[in-house]
Amino acid sequence: MAKVQPRTLSGFMELLPARQVQFDRMAAIIRESFSLYAYTPLDTPLIEASEILLAKGGGETEKQIYRFTKGDSDLSLRFDLTVPLAKYVALNYARLAFPFRRFQIGKVYRGERAQRGRFREFYQADIDVIGDGQLDISNDAEIPAIIYRTFTALGLRRFQIRVNNRKILNGFYAMLGLTAQAGAIMRTVDKLEKIGEKSVRELLTAPEIGLTEDQAAEILKFISIKGCNADVLAALEGYRNRHPMFDEGLDELSAVAKNLAAFGVPETHFVLDLTIARGLDYYTGTVYETTMLDHPEIGSICSGGRYDNLAEYYTDKQLPGVGISIGLTRLFFVLEDQGYLNEQLNTAPADVLILPMTEDMGPAIELATQLRSTALRTQIYGEQKKFKQKMNYADKLGVPFVIFLGDDEIRQNKVSLKNMRTGEQETLTLTEATIQMIEALGAAGDTPIQDKGE
Repeated sequence: MAKVQPRTLSGFMELLPARQVQFDRMAAIIRESFSLYAYTPLDTPLIEASEILLAKGGGETEKQIYRFTKGDSDLSLRFDLTVPLAKYVALNYARLAFPFRRFQIGKVYRGERAQRGRFREFYQADIDVIGDGQLDISNDAEIPAIIYRTFTALGLRRFQIRVNNRKILNGFYAMLGLTAQAGAIMRTVDKLEKIGEKSVRELLTAPEIGLTEDQAAEILKFISIKGCNADVLAALEGYRNRHPMFDEGLDELSAVAKNLAAFGVPETHFVLDLTIARGLDYYTGTVYETTMLDHPEIGSICSGGRYDNLAEYYTDKQLPGVGISIGLTRLFFVLEDQGYLNEQLNTAPADVLILPMTEDMGPAIELATQLRSTALRTQIYGEQKKFKQKMNYADKLGVPFVIFLGDDEIRQNKVSLKNMRTGEQETLTLTEATIQMIEALGAAGDTPIQDKGE
C-alpha cells in the first residue's frame, strides 16, 4: 500500500510537546488574569450558520471565510469571536445579567494567504463587557488595565498600551468640514507607522479622498501631538468648544487616562496617541493598540475598543460594549521568533521519573501514588531497556528529577534522587526528597516569557 506523505497545511500551527506546554501556560495565565476581574468564560461553536456569521460581514470577510454545505445546511467556520458573542447575547438576552462580562479563548479561521506570523487557524483571546442601553466609561479603562496585568503576569515588561478616542478624531474632522471623508481618513492615518508620513499625505490628497494640501497638513499636525499624557490632554483642550463630538471624546479620553492610573497602570505602560484609529468603522469611542517597545516593527499584539451596538444585526436592543483581543497564536510565534520564551520553564510532562531497579513493580507504584498526593507529576518507567536508554529518555523529556528505586533503597525505606540539571544524586527519605523537589521546582518559576528588556 502506498504511503501518504504526512504534512501540515500551510497556515496551521502544530507545536512540539515542550512548546505546547509553554503555549498552554500562556493561555492559562491569560485565563487566570481575566477571571480575577470577574469575567465569565464562554465557549461558542466553531461552526455557525453562514447567515449568522455573514450578517455583519461581506467584502473581505466573505472572501476569507471557510464556508461549506452539509446536506441542506449552509455552514461556516467562525472567523472571529466577536460575531458569535453578538449572536450569543442576542439569543440569551433575557437570561443574562448586564453588564455582561465574558472572556473567550478559542480558535478562529480565516482563508487568507498564509505568511510568516500570519495563520489561517489561530487562537484569539477576547475579553468584552456588554451593557444594556448604556455602559459606563470606567469599563473603557478597566479593559487595558486587565491587559497590563495579563502581559505582566506572562513575563513581559517592555510593552505599551496606546489609547485614543474616535470621537475626538470624528469631531476634529467635522471641524474641518470633512465628516463625509472621516472614515477613509482614519483608515489611511491608521497606516502611518507602516507606510510613513509622506505616503499617508499622498493618499490623503489623492482623488479617492481628495483633501487639499492644507487639510492634509492640518491633520498630520493634529495627530502628531505628543508628550506625556497630561501634555496631550492639555493640547487637546485648545480645541474644545469647537464641536460637541470632539468635546465628548475628550471628556471620555480624560476619564480613561485618570481611571487607568487608578487601576494601577503606570504611565510608562500607557500613552495617549492620536494616531491610533483602528481601521474598522466598527469602533465608535475609545480604541487601543498594544505594542512591544523593543519591536515596533511587529505592530499591535493586542487591540480593541468601544462599539455602540454589539448585536444590531440580531436584535433591536441597544447593546454597547468595549473589548480587546489578543491574537494568541501570532503573539506566541512572535515571542518564540524573537527569543522571548523562557527556556528554563519546566516543560516536561513529569516532575519526577521513577526508574524501578527491581522486577517487582509494587514499591515503585506505591511510591508514585505517594508523590502524586503531594501534587508532584510522577511517571513510572517500566520498559525493559538498558540503563543508558532509560536516562536518555529522561533527558529527552527534560524531566527535572529521576528516582532510582532498588533493593537497597526499599530496604532502607529511602530513595536515590538525581537532579537532572545539576547532576547531583543523594539517597534521602521520601519526605526529604519530596521537599527538595518541591522547593527546586518552585524556585524555577513558571513564567513562560523572559522579557529581554529587563
